[in-house]
Amino acid sequence: MNEGTVGIKLPNDLFAGKSAIVTGASRGVGRATALRLAEGGANVAVNYLSNEVKGDETVRMCQERGVRSFPVKGDASSFVDAQRIADRTVGEFGGIDMLVLNAGIWEGAPIDKMTEETWNRVLDTNLKSAWSMAKACVPSMKERTSGSIVLVSSTAGQRGEANYSNYAASKGGQISFTKALASELAPKIRVNCVAPGWIETAMVRPAFEDAEYKRQVIESIPLKRVATADDVALSICFLLSDWARHITGEILNINGGAVLCG
Repeated sequence: MNEGTVGIKLPNDLFAGKSAIVTGASRGVGRATALRLAEGGANVAVNYLSNEVKGDETVRMCQERGVRSFPVKGDASSFVDAQRIADRTVGEFGGIDMLVLNAGIWEGAPIDKMTEETWNRVLDTNLKSAWSMAKACVPSMKERTSGSIVLVSSTAGQRGEANYSNYAASKGGQISFTKALASELAPKIRVNCVAPGWIETAMVRPAFEDAEYKRQVIESIPLKRVATADDVALSICFLLSDWARHITGEILNINGGAVLCG
């Protein structure tokens, strides 16, 4: 699965002089976003939970694009860790201009079989982490009188997903959180959200081991392919950039037309 960047090139001054934090950046959408931000000239703090090797690899790839980058291990759902991540970034880069709230897991079970631990783990990782990181990073953005935040939600947050009520609730919560923060932090700080459908990443690899199921998924998508991590990263970068300077509180669907939300 391609976790790098392909095809489209971003202007190398799109994010020049700006700094970003990307949570869950050791692989998948987080890594692809970190690399695109670096390509656009941003300095990038690479947050990861446990995979130090992959986190360091993302940092190296960012540095190869000519920017400053450092790894910061931490549980984004813990406000103590979130504050440490924010403080380290301010110390390294002088402030925080952009925040990508990508940390997430996909675990579920039928409601009568789901444990409290599974419910809490998904809600904490996917939703509480957004609150913790926003709370920790917004003061720096307010100090700089500007900022852009993008959350990574899912189509499951819009239409639900059987046997994944915890995941759907967490992603729906991210969408509402986006709209609330967009209203609260305007006019200086913009807050938006992407809602991908199926993405070709390690998180969904087990589901796609069934070739027939994958074929059915692709057939259900009008554009006839599953998104890549880079497809999502490019959309995130659009929302972070001045190209989207008059957009806030928006939920951008990235699903190949599979869920035609109004």
